[in-house]
Amino acid sequence: MNAKLAAAIGWLAGAAILAALSLTLTGYHADLFRKLLLTATLAVGYNFQFGFAGQIAFSHYAFYGIGAYAITILSTRFGLALPVAALATIGLSALLALMVAIPANRLEGFYIALATLAFAQLFVVVMVQGGDFTGGPDGLFGFDAPTIFGARLAGANFMLVVSALFLANLALFAALGRSWFGRACRAVRDDPEAAAAMGVDVARTRIAVFTLTSSLAAVAGMAYAFADNFVNPFVFGIDAMFVLLFMVLIGGAGRHAGAVVGCVFLFMLPEYLGDLVGRFHLLAYGILMVVVMMFLPNGIIGLWDRLAKRLRPEPAR
Repeated sequence: MNAKLAAAIGWLAGAAILAALSLTLTGYHADLFRKLLLTATLAVGYNFQFGFAGQIAFSHYAFYGIGAYAITILSTRFGLALPVAALATIGLSALLALMVAIPANRLEGFYIALATLAFAQLFVVVMVQGGDFTGGPDGLFGFDAPTIFGARLAGANFMLVVSALFLANLALFAALGRSWFGRACRAVRDDPEAAAAMGVDVARTRIAVFTLTSSLAAVAGMAYAFADNFVNPFVFGIDAMFVLLFMVLIGGAGRHAGAVVGCVFLFMLPEYLGDLVGRFHLLAYGILMVVVMMFLPNGIIGLWDRLAKRLRPEPAR
């Protein structure tokens, strides 16, 4: 079968499965599904930032929160129409991402991680101390789901939107990974000096990756705001960021499928092992990550590759 045809069939099958789940799941399972999809959307973007471009940043969840808070405040406090509020949120997120990325680009490795960690913590502090404007530690709640073209974004309609958002992010980053930009990102990740010698603008590439992935995290945050019509600053804390990092590492950094597999695995782990893991889930994640890095350096998706290679029939001699 032609590779492009097989890929198209795979995308159509995935879209059909997500649409079917969106239309059939209800109650708790519907809530779990839409939040899993939103987390997977974040994981795919962070995988490109970390796995493809090699940026160790801890601000991804902060931009997720910026998107959630900005769309809520602009549409409820200022009464802007949803499309206008969405465009303003994306513009604000891109501007803030540039304000972080440009000075952080002067730093290397561990210091970039510290700078973005400080920004993430600052965001939570500002939201907590924002008083009535941000809802303080209680967050913002009580606002209604938006309406687009006469359809209310709630229930199955909202889940279809979230499914489309996940697929769009996955398709975008898959296409970028195959493009010259993806090759430039991998070159910068592996050896910035060699990449610069080959004509890659290392600084612009790093800034572009950070701005793009952070802005798309904010877009996912806009959807999150209407998942429960409630936003709380502590949802976007550093604990959630570390879990996102674990998802990418355990699934297989630098592989889109790995990010999704790692997300599903760690997101569902507390659901099935809640009584065993409980509030020690971060400790369990850390132990699991050590085990995976020791025995599966390429993540869960690397194990799948090895199994597929063994099962693949050898060519006739």
